[in-house]
Amino acid sequence: MRKKKLKKRILTVLVLVAVTLLVSAVLSKQIRPASANDEAYQRPLTQTEVFVSQIGETARQLGQANDLYASVMIAQAILESNSGRSALSAAPHHNLFGIKGQYAGQSATMPTLEDDGKGNTYKINAEFRSYPSYFESLQDYVAILKHSRYTYAWKSNTTSYMNATAALTGIYATDTSYNVKLNNLIQQYNLTQYDVPGTQTTSATASNKVYNPYRQQYTTQEVLNLDVAWANRRR
Repeated sequence: MRKKKLKKRILTVLVLVAVTLLVSAVLSKQIRPASANDEAYQRPLTQTEVFVSQIGETARQLGQANDLYASVMIAQAILESNSGRSALSAAPHHNLFGIKGQYAGQSATMPTLEDDGKGNTYKINAEFRSYPSYFESLQDYVAILKHSRYTYAWKSNTTSYMNATAALTGIYATDTSYNVKLNNLIQQYNLTQYDVPGTQTTSATASNKVYNPYRQQYTTQEVLNLDVAWANRRR
C-alpha cells in the first residue's frame, strides 16, 4: 500500500516537473530580449527619418505631377532646414528650403551663410519667405523649380537625380559642394524610393484624389483647398 502511494507521489512530482519545464520553455521564447535579427525589433527613428516621413508622400506626389525628383526635393529640405530643426523651418515660418523673399506678404529676417563661389563662406542677414505650413513650402519650391533656369534639374532632361543635383549647384545654392551633400543624403536615407509612384499614389490618382498633409491621407482637391484656406486664415 505504501509502495503504491510512493509511486503515485513520484509520478505526480515527475508530471509537475515536466509541466514546469514546458511552461518555462514557452515563456522563455516569448519574453527573450529582442535582438537586431528579430523581425519584430525596431530601433527608434532618427529626427531625419521622422522628418522624411512627414514630407515624403507630399514630395512624391508633387514630384510625379511636376517632372521633378522627389528624392532631390526631400534631400534639399533635409539640408536646408536641418531636418526641420532650424528656426526658419519651425512654426510660424515653415520655410524648408531657405527660399528668400516674401510669401503672401509674409517674411522673416534671419542670418545665413553665403558662399563666394570659391568655397569661402560669409554671414549676412536676409529676408526669407514665411509659410502657413510645410505644404505651402513644398508647393512654392515646385513653382520655383519649374522656372526655365532650372530646366536641367527636371526628370525629362536628366538620366538620374545626380544630374539634377549637379544642375542645382551654383544656381539654387552658392555652396560649391551642394550636389555632393544632396547625393549623400539621398543615398543615406534611400530617398529614391519617393521618385516612383506609390501604391496609394496610383490608386488615389485613379480616383482623382490628392495627398492632404493636413489630414495625413488622400482627399479630394476641394477638401485640400479648404484645409489650405483654413491654415492661411489662422495666420
